[in-house]
This record gives sequence, structure tokens and C-alpha cells, in this order.
Amino acid sequence: MADIRYTRDHEWVRLEDDGTATVGITDHAQEALGDIVFVELPETDRAVAEGESCAVVESVKAASDIYAPLAGKVLEVNELLTDDPSLVNRDPEDEAWFFRMEPTDPDAFAALMDEDAYTSFVESL
Repeated sequence: MADIRYTRDHEWVRLEDDGTATVGITDHAQEALGDIVFVELPETDRAVAEGESCAVVESVKAASDIYAPLAGKVLEVNELLTDDPSLVNRDPEDEAWFFRMEPTDPDAFAALMDEDAYTSFVESL
């Protein structure tokens, strides 16, 4: 099973066997946002810095930036979200991934929160 880490901005990152990273938002984030009505995805081949805003998710409540959890290059975006943004509400931590990227520094992944640390972080909010 792939290793998954989390950010304080409620993104999840799954390190794939080929060294790429898949990024999405957590169940906590989609629940806080409410019904998702629009997703703006980054351009493929875009270089992103860690912490840089690179996508937007809009709900009936608010719009929220999605930040790159790692520095790297966007390889692929999940076009399913363009046609069906509500997929984020139904399956935020699997099918509703936002983009896949090639991290510049794969070791930076280890600095992100593991599931236990993220759970503690969310409970502290």
C-alpha cells in the first residue's frame, strides 16, 4: 500500500511506486467546504513551489485554494473533477485526486504529517 502524508492545509499526498506523488484534499476539508460545485486544476507541466497555490475548489459555502504540498512539476490532472466536481464530496481521498506531480525533492515527503499526526492536528482545531 502506498504511503500517504498530510499537510496543515488539509491536502493529502500519496507517494506512488514510481516516485510520483498524487495530491488531493482530505475528507475533513471537503466536509468543511460542503457541496463542491467547481474545481480549477493546475496546468500540466507547471512547476510549483512547496506551499504555492496551484488549484481552486469552490463550494456553495466558499472558495479555497489548494496548495502544492511538495515542490515539483505537475504531470497530470484529474479531468473527472472538471465534469463532476461533486466527486470530491463522494470520494475525496481516492478517486477525487486533483493532480499528480514529480517531486523535486522526494525526501520532503517524509517531513509531512503521517495519519496519526494529521488526526491529532484536526482534533486540535
